Amino acid sequence: MPRLENGGWSCPCAARGRHRAQPGDTAAGLAAKAGGMLSSSGSSPSLTLVGTGARSPSTATSTTSSTLNWSQHLVQRSVVLFVVGAFMALVLNLLQIQRNVTLFPDEVISTLFSSAWWVPPCCGTAAAVVGLLYPCIDSHLGEPHKFKREWASVMRCIAVFVGINHASAKLDFANNVQLSLTLAALSLGLWWTFDRSRSGLGLGITIAFVATLITQFLVYNGVYQYTSPDFLYIRSWLPCIFFSGGVTVGNIGRQLAMGIPEKPHND
Repeated sequence: MPRLENGGWSCPCAARGRHRAQPGDTAAGLAAKAGGMLSSSGSSPSLTLVGTGARSPSTATSTTSSTLNWSQHLVQRSVVLFVVGAFMALVLNLLQIQRNVTLFPDEVISTLFSSAWWVPPCCGTAAAVVGLLYPCIDSHLGEPHKFKREWASVMRCIAVFVGINHASAKLDFANNVQLSLTLAALSLGLWWTFDRSRSGLGLGITIAFVATLITQFLVYNGVYQYTSPDFLYIRSWLPCIFFSGGVTVGNIGRQLAMGIPEKPHND
């Protein structure tokens, strides 16, 4: 029977029709919500991938550029150190030959600067290795060398080293031991004046030891010889020359390494 509800007539069949329509509406709403969730979840990974792809090329480009800059600086420093080492070897070796301290075979005397052809490239290569090794060791030890880091100081160090080498050929002592002690004091004074680092002292001693062994081997095999040897086949003051030379080349290498970009790390 029809009844009056809230001041209006209502039919039971109409109410049943409304109750039947609600489940369909609810199912359609759930389907719409599920479709929206799937579409949003499907689009977010694509956006993430797009963002990642947009950052990757710039990061890779900057890393490649840093690597190229570091490699260019390394090559430039190596060339400069090689040229300096080769030139100093020619000049200082000529001084030793003129004072009859070092003797080469007769066929060598007529060559460039009265020196063997292998002397400049060997000394240039050694200078490049030593000059690159000093700042590398400083970086690994975490102790960047900041003492007297200026080109004026480096040039004074070179002048003192040339003076020590000149003194080894010019000064006349009663015996080679006195000359060796004098040059040892001068070499330590050079290190204290222009370096004062533990790494510089350790590398200088190592370079002097290795270079002395190589020289002993060359003289033993008759490549060249020293007059009046008093330390096996060589002069006893020669390790002092190698030590001061290592400190000098190390200062040049450190100065060249200042202000260059560090080697990039790929994390």
